Amino acid sequence: MLHLPFGHRELAIPVSHALEVYLRNAGLGADAFTEYFLGDEPMPLDEDGWADIRDTLAPPPPDAILDEEAEESFLKQKVKEQFDRTVELSVGTTGVTGYGFFYWARLPWRPPIQDQVSLVSFSWPTEHLEAHGPERMRAEIMELAALLPYVSGHAGLAFFSPNLWGPSMRDIHEEALRYPGLDVTHGQRDLGSRVDGVHWLNFLGPQVLTQVGGAEALRSRLHSPSTTVQPFGDDRAVVSLGAEPEAGDLLQGDTLPAYRELARALEPWLFPFPEHVTWRDCPPGVARRWWRRFLD
Repeated sequence: MLHLPFGHRELAIPVSHALEVYLRNAGLGADAFTEYFLGDEPMPLDEDGWADIRDTLAPPPPDAILDEEAEESFLKQKVKEQFDRTVELSVGTTGVTGYGFFYWARLPWRPPIQDQVSLVSFSWPTEHLEAHGPERMRAEIMELAALLPYVSGHAGLAFFSPNLWGPSMRDIHEEALRYPGLDVTHGQRDLGSRVDGVHWLNFLGPQVLTQVGGAEALRSRLHSPSTTVQPFGDDRAVVSLGAEPEAGDLLQGDTLPAYRELARALEPWLFPFPEHVTWRDCPPGVARRWWRRFLD
């Protein structure tokens, strides 16, 4: 998951390129996904569907800006959808494969809304990790991250769901609390220059890296032997928590100490728990407990 502080005008070409790289590196052909979603209803993915996706990911016309002068019907439709562009690739009735892609481009207001970001996410099944090993998995993720102008981002183990808004927490909240290394969120669109939790790979863009005092300052606060802080280009860094992603297991006493250490170091810049958030049909306070699982 990468958080991008730009609209579709700036992201059209790099996101299209990243999607091509993802499909190629994962060995996925045009038939790897069976459905696509562009903001209305899921549709069967065929040649015409790929043409729709290419059109949606194409650079927008110069006048595709939301302001007081925008056409009223265009303005209402975009505000209702919440995103300028939405592209999701998934597998429908043939079953969940673990491969997936989604891209949400923030609304193109002439003066951008403070802290609103665009989101792009790529997923692989654990079988891909097991077959090719963590080094190749890391290399594929790093290649994608290098293509995109993120403010922050992360990669690691996660509960995969073909639902655009994430998995049903009613069904998995006990597992989510037991295995703290598994992510269950689906991105924060009002993230700004804050950080969306702690994960196996943690990508820090220029603004975030400046806030934490730079890569060397952050490295000095981290002492776990499995943690590395590496420059990533001229003004970015990636913090790796071990050679491979870990789920942890609180019932076995595996609390993921390296993850907790990084959470404490980044706490002033972490996205705080939204107090209005609850997990439907789950015990009270479960969402907050999970959100702060590395801090409390």
